[in-house]
Amino acid sequence: MSIFTNILNKIFPQDHPANTASAGATAPAAPPSPNADPSSGSTVAASNVQPPVAALPPVDVEAVLIERQGGVNTQLNWRSSIVDLLKLLDLDSSLDARKELAAELNYPGSTEDSAAMNIWLHKQVMQKLADNGGQIPADLKS
Repeated sequence: MSIFTNILNKIFPQDHPANTASAGATAPAAPPSPNADPSSGSTVAASNVQPPVAALPPVDVEAVLIERQGGVNTQLNWRSSIVDLLKLLDLDSSLDARKELAAELNYPGSTEDSAAMNIWLHKQVMQKLADNGGQIPADLKS
């Protein structure tokens, strides 16, 4: 299981579509239309009658993380630190784990510059959480 998938599993409810779809998906696929005629061979006609794709149910990521912070004796700076965010979620925050997460999220820089990579990772994780239905305050996206 990918590190980002583990992050999703820790923040989103188990029945949330982000946990049942791939980590890169932003919406569940629409089911085939019951009005489509499979014998016609026309996929264009069938796609015109499919219902719209449902929006992902929102999850208040900040509230989930604040609640988790309440159960931890150590003060963690999860708002700006990928290391502390991973610790808060009880996930591996080692440099190797962060390099693996960087590879999953297609980090364009050198993983040898861990400070730059960590800043990029935090921003990307917050953006990916938002892409998967997480409500993220503006100050956590920048």
